[in-house]
Amino acid sequence: MVGHVGTPELAAASFANNVFMIGLYFGMGITYGLTPLIGNAFSKGKIQEVTILLKNGVFTHLAAAFVLTAVMFGIYFILPLLGQPIEVLNLAKPYFLLLCLSYLPFMLFFSMKQFFEGIGNTKMAMQITLIANAINVIVNYIFIFGKFGFPEMGLNGAGVGTLVSRLFMPLLFVFYIVKSHKIKKYFVDARKQVFNTEKIIAILKIGIPIGFQIIVELFAFGIGAIMMGWLGEIPLAAHQVAIGLASFTYMISLGVSQANTIRVSHQMGVKDYKSLKMAAFASTHLVLLFMLAMGIIFILARNYLPLLFTLDPAVVSIASSLLIVAAIFQVFDGLQVIMLSTLRGMADVKVPMFFAFFAYLLVGIPTSYILTFILEVGPQGIWFGYLVGLGLAGILFYFRFKYIFRKKA
Repeated sequence: MVGHVGTPELAAASFANNVFMIGLYFGMGITYGLTPLIGNAFSKGKIQEVTILLKNGVFTHLAAAFVLTAVMFGIYFILPLLGQPIEVLNLAKPYFLLLCLSYLPFMLFFSMKQFFEGIGNTKMAMQITLIANAINVIVNYIFIFGKFGFPEMGLNGAGVGTLVSRLFMPLLFVFYIVKSHKIKKYFVDARKQVFNTEKIIAILKIGIPIGFQIIVELFAFGIGAIMMGWLGEIPLAAHQVAIGLASFTYMISLGVSQANTIRVSHQMGVKDYKSLKMAAFASTHLVLLFMLAMGIIFILARNYLPLLFTLDPAVVSIASSLLIVAAIFQVFDGLQVIMLSTLRGMADVKVPMFFAFFAYLLVGIPTSYILTFILEVGPQGIWFGYLVGLGLAGILFYFRFKYIFRKKA
């Protein structure tokens, strides 16, 4: 919808979202630390342990959310220093503030989501996400284009849509919990538990490395977006189009990977390493096959898919060339996300964090810069850097899994 408002608005959305996502995904990573701990305890039938982790997990995540919200508001004042065109910057700033307001409810949703995934319930979060997306689409349409007597807000209307939908997400979780006696019992029991410093530390010991690993990857993509902005608003808008399409397929793989984390954590709890390996490899085959199929579609439909976002021929031309690179890195992106989810299920998070730092920031980003600004490959050079970083990360995570598995089994 933003793409149909104008190219500067699309570029501003790309810039603001890429910066904001660094903080958002770091917070999400902290919540991910709860899933393997819950999954391990749940598979052993330790329900009291589950409720203790629930109470301490939600407390830890909300405390982190308040801190990170303040940090994101602070980053607002740094936006002018990131070298973007003035028109893009002026559009991005109020939109970025609306994204910051949505941070706290989104973190609360993810805290609840990770708990339910730990006990094997993924449908609830899926249903809430679908409802929230429907709300987002409706509010976007009303406020971006000024329908039904409401003001035409353009890009800021998209920010309002995001804020409203994210406010609904934790409220919908409350609705589901109140409706179900079986689920409500977990929360009633959790209220009776005491705050436990050891549990909080255990959650953070897994969650913070995951957060840093995710932020390293997002930081790499964020730097890529900033470098794309140096080339102008048209390449930046094309980057937003291509990254939007690549993100869609990635989310499918991310869903499989989160299911894999649940399965692996449950098998770790009962020490069934044969089933653990089968779950990990089945997930890997599913994701690689899916990503290969999506890559073929990207190549064949590269001149048509960008039209979903914009009719600007200059933006479509660059976006179509980026989709060719995306088609290749889809496979490597799938490998890294599934191997990483396996390691998270095994509570191995510190070494992968350093692998991610090496692959994305020490190899991927320099490759993007050299190809784009020294060898003058153009916008595609930034995405070739993504390809190199994701490929190296996937290979490193795979060998780390093999090493850990040999030690456990």
